[in-house]
Amino acid sequence: MTFDPVTLATPFFILAIILEVVLARMNRTRTNYEARDTAASLVMGLGSTIAGLLVGGLVAAATLLVYQHRLFDIPMTAIWAWVAIFLLEDLTYYWFHRLSHERRFWWAAHVNHHSSQHYNLSTALRQTWTGGVAGTWALWLPLAFLGFPPAMIAIQKGVSLVYQFWIHTEAIGRMPRWFEAVFNTPSHHRVHHARNPRYLDRNYAGILIVWDKLFGTFQPELEEEPCRYGIVKNLGDFNILRVAFHEWAAMAKDVARHPRHAAGYVFGPPGWSHDGSRDTSHKLKAQWEAEQQMDEVASKVA
Repeated sequence: MTFDPVTLATPFFILAIILEVVLARMNRTRTNYEARDTAASLVMGLGSTIAGLLVGGLVAAATLLVYQHRLFDIPMTAIWAWVAIFLLEDLTYYWFHRLSHERRFWWAAHVNHHSSQHYNLSTALRQTWTGGVAGTWALWLPLAFLGFPPAMIAIQKGVSLVYQFWIHTEAIGRMPRWFEAVFNTPSHHRVHHARNPRYLDRNYAGILIVWDKLFGTFQPELEEEPCRYGIVKNLGDFNILRVAFHEWAAMAKDVARHPRHAAGYVFGPPGWSHDGSRDTSHKLKAQWEAEQQMDEVASKVA
């Protein structure tokens, strides 16, 4: 049986959430919990686990098939191989995560993770039910083609998921500067979950924040602008089916209403519309930047 970091870490996840709730109740941290919101996150996490089991066979079969045609034989016993899979898997995660924000089809599978207006450890468990259907798992197939054993890929993906659990918190301010410079941290990831125009579509990192710095998507958290969490248009209730499927339903309605523009409504950026009447992240950022410039001009005149 393959070593599964997520299964081993699950008791820690539960204990950490309980500890964070207790500290919040004691006013020892600024973390906020809301019962219905936390329940939604936990149910989404359970559903994601079940969905993962349903598509797990397909993913494993596809990975094994690709691995049979591998370019190289990479040994699991070599230290260099683990360093290589760490870097390549983390780079793959960066592009998966960026794709999941920049194209609506994959955003529909990812948006539920951002739908909470609170930011705490339970938010980390608010995972997709439809990621397998969206097919983003295929982005990891090139690693098997290179010659990394499927078990090795699965282990490193699990390590990445375990790492990302602890960064979903407001209880930790900033880590040491050297750590913040290299690794993803609660501060960096709070920016990623924020809906402030300045912070939209930034900090896609899994473990290493260096990818965002390399590809121009890094944004530090600023003390003068606290993070506001959720999505641009927040959900009005905690209906679990809405949390899981609302963007798929909205996308289907758009395609039905405007079939000539179906490609744009499915594969364009979230918020795209054929007549420009809706707000994309790019448009919201542009509006915010224009307002900032106007404020600067006004302050100089005054």
